[in-house]
Amino acid sequence: MSRIGKNPISIPEGVSVDIQSDKIIVKGKLGELTQDYSEVSFVIEDNVITVTRPSESKSHKAKHGLYRSLVYNMIEGVSKGYKKELELVGVGYRASNQGQILDLALGFSHNILFDIAPEVKIETISEKGKNPIIKLASYDKQLLGYIAAKIRSFRKPEPYKGKGVRFVGEQVRRKAGKSA
Repeated sequence: MSRIGKNPISIPEGVSVDIQSDKIIVKGKLGELTQDYSEVSFVIEDNVITVTRPSESKSHKAKHGLYRSLVYNMIEGVSKGYKKELELVGVGYRASNQGQILDLALGFSHNILFDIAPEVKIETISEKGKNPIIKLASYDKQLLGYIAAKIRSFRKPEPYKGKGVRFVGEQVRRKAGKSA
């Protein structure tokens, strides 16, 4: 039995969950999310959602835990929201934003202009003597992770000097340079 899938999900105050035949809609103070599902069923009793599967087949076991996690992340997102912070490590690396357009100077011959989805709130912090920080916040965990990974992919941290875009708190494995 899936240990993740059999955990119940409690619905907090201010969040409404609508279960239809093939999709689930979660509404909260921060936004609204929908998710298609198949091969599992959801039951709401006393503000608690339980996920059940029809059989013990491998496909049903996989989707049991998957959809439980997706619904839990949706409920957490519309009630509390998610945040990610990225740090630019390197001489001359800069970040600024004009509305939803992120302007990155990452050592290339040109600046990178990245248009960010309206569901994600962006903030850039540049203090003298410290690395620039990009703060992302959203109620959609999947979209937030995708955008953060896309920004990181423009200049991944390299192992010799550690320069690049990394998540705040991320440890980069360093290599020794060549010995003379």
